[in-house]
Amino acid sequence: MQIDGTMGEKKGRSKNHRSGFVALIGRPNVGKSTLLNHILGQKIAIMSDKPQTTRNRIQGIYTTEKEQVVFLDTPGIHKPKSRLGDYMVKVARNTFAEVDVILLLVDAKEGLGQGDRFIMELLKDVKTPVFLVVNKIDQVHPDQLLPFIDQYRTLYPFSEVIPISALQGNNTETLMKVVVEKLPEGPAFYSSEFVTDHPERFIVGELVREKVLHLTREEIPHSVAVHVEEMAKEEDDTVYVRATIYTERSSQKGILIGKQGSMLKEVGRRAREDIQRLLGSRVYLDLWVKVKKDWRNEDFMLRSLGYEEES
Repeated sequence: MQIDGTMGEKKGRSKNHRSGFVALIGRPNVGKSTLLNHILGQKIAIMSDKPQTTRNRIQGIYTTEKEQVVFLDTPGIHKPKSRLGDYMVKVARNTFAEVDVILLLVDAKEGLGQGDRFIMELLKDVKTPVFLVVNKIDQVHPDQLLPFIDQYRTLYPFSEVIPISALQGNNTETLMKVVVEKLPEGPAFYSSEFVTDHPERFIVGELVREKVLHLTREEIPHSVAVHVEEMAKEEDDTVYVRATIYTERSSQKGILIGKQGSMLKEVGRRAREDIQRLLGSRVYLDLWVKVKKDWRNEDFMLRSLGYEEES
């Protein structure tokens, strides 16, 4: 499996082959990363029941003999409360003009909220086809779906409305079929072996952060960033990974380390299992925790952690 690839120029036209870019947008925690991982058949975007899990725009690449769909899994659109929040919303909004199709994911069990209204207002001048993808249909009664969909249709002229369950995979094949029909004919942008354009270091750092999200509560998940300082293959083919978990306060550092290092050990154990599956090698994971006060509002820190400013 290849992780990072190089985008090539699209030359000429390929008859019967379609390729294009598709944005996944929506409120935090509606299942965008879950859908992306299901379509690709492997984890490249981290999943959590906590909002604002995705902070960068994850590019996932789905390729068959007849099509290539490049997905942009954007951060959940929300009212920002920090410079990091501003960055996340700007990333999502800048995606609108770059793609061939936009998938607006909504949560069938949550109902129409102010966040959805805000997103549809942002989309009002967008010329790109927008699909309403109603996720988590496995968690509601079928009789609830039509009234739910009608609420959204009165607010925006969606090109398609497709109910799915990203977690169970229900109706995702239909979604992909309709998406591909909207893409232009042309050759692939990436070689078939690539599943994402992110480097392995980025995915490794995200897998560590995912375990922190799973194992901690309250303010900890939003205050944490992970920076992979070093990745190197040893003589016995073991991959050495040294990563720093940044948090904002000493009290949070104590929670992350845990009594006699128990929390950090559990984060490392769980992350190492996923990283070994990703890399196909034995992994020695060396985790450190450092305090960087108010890092979410420091431009230098955001850039060093990979949150580049969007134009």
